[in-house]
Amino acid sequence: GYVHRGLEKLAEQKDYIQNVYLIERVCGICSFIHSMAYCQGIEKLMGITAPPRAQFLRVIWGELNRLHSHLLWLGLLCDAFGFENLFMQAWRARERVLDIEEATAGARIMLGTCCIGGVRRDIDEHLAGQVRRMLDELLRSFDEFIPTVLHDYSVRQRLVGVGKIAKELAYERGAVGPVARASGIAYDHRATGYAAYGELGFKPVVETAGDSHARTQVRVRELHQSVELIRAALKHMPAGPLSAPAKGMPDGETIVRVEQPRGEVVYYLRANGTKHLERVRVRTPTFANLAPLLAMLPGCQLADVPVIVLSIDPCISCTER
Repeated sequence: GYVHRGLEKLAEQKDYIQNVYLIERVCGICSFIHSMAYCQGIEKLMGITAPPRAQFLRVIWGELNRLHSHLLWLGLLCDAFGFENLFMQAWRARERVLDIEEATAGARIMLGTCCIGGVRRDIDEHLAGQVRRMLDELLRSFDEFIPTVLHDYSVRQRLVGVGKIAKELAYERGAVGPVARASGIAYDHRATGYAAYGELGFKPVVETAGDSHARTQVRVRELHQSVELIRAALKHMPAGPLSAPAKGMPDGETIVRVEQPRGEVVYYLRANGTKHLERVRVRTPTFANLAPLLAMLPGCQLADVPVIVLSIDPCISCTER
């Protein structure tokens, strides 16, 4: 309860436009993805569709959130079992991602970028070329430490067979995100094609071992996948406006699902035709993965508990809100 801020109740007291700024602060790492999910919900209630260019830009910034989150997590995981050098290399790569976020969105934490009907910022051709060069540097940095994370004997001793959960149990417990995909559940909500993912040939990353090493493999493979998705989005992004006009007031109720770095986040919005929403409900991926986590812990070594807990990449800020 130390980071509970009462954001859902506060969202009922602010108007639906002010809520964009509020929702961005549910989580500092996934700020853009939270705002994108909320904006998609309001767009559904108001019957508007973001322009194609805005949809591609949403993919780019969403994947930058994913790169940031996975690299931050990877550094913390390495630090948990004493590999301080790998921790520093992972966070050095994370700094490159934050540099891209700052270059494209104006700040290392992306706030005020997504809006109802589209986005507020653009990436012109000159900036796109700069982003491509920065992505090339990022990939080269991956080669310096990721092979060690995946194949080093000491690392594998701490991860392989640790915190294992079978596919059937993961499904029964409602696992989402890399936790589910590491157990062979080929579900990633990006595959439904929201934003511009349907035009980029997205396919989920899946492993089958169901242990901490498999969850690490999924996230590491998603690092490379996110870079390729950003490159593809920059290449195929059409010209056009950044936002669609939003007129009237939201009315009705809707559920929106978006794939965060940690898994599927669910937004429930209920409106009544006024500027204030009746209800805003958020189901974060960490909350969904707590039940699978309880199935991973029985019988493990006490020294493995921090690694197993970290392997689901818990975000307390998101969960408590």
